[in-house]
Amino acid sequence: MDLALEETTIDSLQQALREQRVTALQLARAYAERIESLDRAGPRLRSVIELNPEAEAIAEQLDREARGGRWRGPLHGVPLVVKDNIATADAMQTTAGSLALVGARAPRDAFVVQRLRAAGAVLLGKANLSEWANIRGQHSSSGWSARGGQTLNPYALDRSPSGSSSGTAVAVAANLCAGGIGTETDGSITSPASANALVGMKPTVGLVSRDGIVPISFTQDTAGPMCRTVHDAALVLAAIAGPDARDPVTARQAGRFEPAQLSRLDAHSLRGVRLGLASNLAGQQRGVLAAFDAAKAALQALGAELVDAPIPNVDKYAQTELDVLLFELEAGMARYLREFAPNLPYRNLADLIAFNEAHAFDELTLFGQEHFVLAQAKKSLTSAEYRKALASGLRYARTYGIDAVLRRQRLHALIAPTGGPAWLIDPVNGDAGGASATSPPAVAGYPHVTVPMGQVAGLPVGLSFIGPAWSDARLLSYAYAFEQATRHRQPPTYRARSAPG
Repeated sequence: MDLALEETTIDSLQQALREQRVTALQLARAYAERIESLDRAGPRLRSVIELNPEAEAIAEQLDREARGGRWRGPLHGVPLVVKDNIATADAMQTTAGSLALVGARAPRDAFVVQRLRAAGAVLLGKANLSEWANIRGQHSSSGWSARGGQTLNPYALDRSPSGSSSGTAVAVAANLCAGGIGTETDGSITSPASANALVGMKPTVGLVSRDGIVPISFTQDTAGPMCRTVHDAALVLAAIAGPDARDPVTARQAGRFEPAQLSRLDAHSLRGVRLGLASNLAGQQRGVLAAFDAAKAALQALGAELVDAPIPNVDKYAQTELDVLLFELEAGMARYLREFAPNLPYRNLADLIAFNEAHAFDELTLFGQEHFVLAQAKKSLTSAEYRKALASGLRYARTYGIDAVLRRQRLHALIAPTGGPAWLIDPVNGDAGGASATSPPAVAGYPHVTVPMGQVAGLPVGLSFIGPAWSDARLLSYAYAFEQATRHRQPPTYRARSAPG
């Protein structure tokens, strides 16, 4: 095979395929070999929870189409992974990392998977994740699931991969695939992307269908791309975006977004752009602040005007956000189980709670299911408590938050460090907290893209671009200009420890 997989891009793979220097089957086998050597053996990253036994057959079919002159698009023959909370009607499982859903038979692919197949992607496998996308209980360890074990950060194996799209992030960062799909409710794409030197895109809620995705919140959930370059992320997002009758919120994109916009990445797009410094999201970690200072200088050199612009009212919706998620989890999970796990005996959260209690040694040894229990006790979505929490969160995140600062300061977008460097994996106490840029755009349902900003003690950190609804393409173009000027992404080193000793 006349192609090195380390840090290769989707464009490079497409060129090699079209020039017949490689076949889709060779790519699928080569990436599977990397998974065997790095994920199953070697550092044992545990990022890929399951390989697709049909991947080679899919690749062979795509090779036949290519020989006949049919190319489905820029993802034709490109191996990708999808998070194991995205339903596939094939030989693979869809479990959200839980033993409860082992054996579930999805009657059809999730809409995102349908789009990927139509675009010619080879679904190489399912990625591990924080079980139930990190909504089950308190003090969880990001990247751990009962089915997949603990995913490791390839930049330092003792550090968290962050979550909940941990496996997707690590698989892409370690070059075990060309790109991947994660899902985010609050930080689950952007945080692991930042911790693994990736470009991660949380789209505007409504740009990508949630059909067939194990739910948390229909207010905040979305799928999105996780890739090594901005251009790759734009290609994947263009493939999966679009209206879907099964997810009515996607109808909002009509007249507001065209996939062709994603092909207009411009290395000069920051000229004359006013960017707001969301300084109240930056935290105090000195290495992160130094990297942010360097990023600000790079942005100014690219022609951007920087304005101090802390996002107001970020302290007003932490509790209301959780309340909304728990209300919507209880309702959404019952619908998902009914349609996508019809052969299993579980029909609601109460059934899943009972399963976990009956299998406590495997499921509940490291942390509990407090959030499941709280969600199961929530009242109807018609309750005044739910309506008040939802309205309050949107008011402070949108109207009196992001919208207010963008309008008052006449800004095109906001920037901040995505978060701090990855924390030590701690299965006893769970994840460590820290500054993060994820909640304001998550609660608002607005787009958020992170791009590598550098490293702190060898651990990647990301720069966030946050904008109003439907500014997805513009944010990606800003991120592209920064990426092309700075080239901060470095491949992982698989160090055993992040510090001496």
